[in-house]
Amino acid sequence: MSRIGQGTWNIERATRGDAIAALRSGLDLGLSHIDTAEMYGDGLAEEITGEAIAGRRDEVFLVSKVLPHNASKAGTRKACEQSLRRLGTDRLDCYLLHWRGSYPLAETFAAFEELRAEGKILSWGVSNFDVGDLDEALRVAGPGRIACNQVLYHLRERAIEHAVIPWCERNGVAVTAYSPFGQDDFPEAGSPPGKVLAEIAAAHGVSPRQVALAFLTRNPSVFAIPKAAKARHAQDNAGALKLELGDADIAKLDAAFPRGPKPRGLPML
Repeated sequence: MSRIGQGTWNIERATRGDAIAALRSGLDLGLSHIDTAEMYGDGLAEEITGEAIAGRRDEVFLVSKVLPHNASKAGTRKACEQSLRRLGTDRLDCYLLHWRGSYPLAETFAAFEELRAEGKILSWGVSNFDVGDLDEALRVAGPGRIACNQVLYHLRERAIEHAVIPWCERNGVAVTAYSPFGQDDFPEAGSPPGKVLAEIAAAHGVSPRQVALAFLTRNPSVFAIPKAAKARHAQDNAGALKLELGDADIAKLDAAFPRGPKPRGLPML
């Protein structure tokens, strides 16, 4: 599983050919972690992903998600089987509850365990869970079951560093950063923080986005899944796989993009 992966939220808005080419290009360059969900494009993102990985399934760490309103015991099974059909595969490497809903966690997790026993999923986790949710999930599931918590994390939104990342580290849960470039608000080149990014990027001979990805994944427990709808963007993202920032770089970025006070609630999109 690559620490930099490929997200697919809104990828269906690109032309199908461009989207497939981007995913395949990323896979060629080692972006083996591909994340999708039944919600994305009402299943279109899963179909596009399935076409992109056809014939290459064993190269991919494939993740999808069940919507909360489908997360009853029977509904989770049905949603998973529909995702598998759209993806053209017999298994998911990890299956996530997209966010908390009205169904008890015990019911959803029981379905996950049945699917895992059948080999339809190899692991399972959660998304958009704050520490309180994670505490409950751990009580319900027991240790060693929750593989991942997928949460919002980018340079201008570092709230998970206060409590979520430390909780996940203590309990052996991977953290996956979604929207690691933010939502159309990546630092502008001429802004003071953007200049810091550009300076560090120039020193390493890389792009500012590669620097951002390397900063977010500086901790070995954190992964990132930037979306790329063009092959050139996937290629740029892949460049972050080999980038290691020094302590001075990290200190500069920490000052330019302060994490701020601990929030009352978990930010999410």
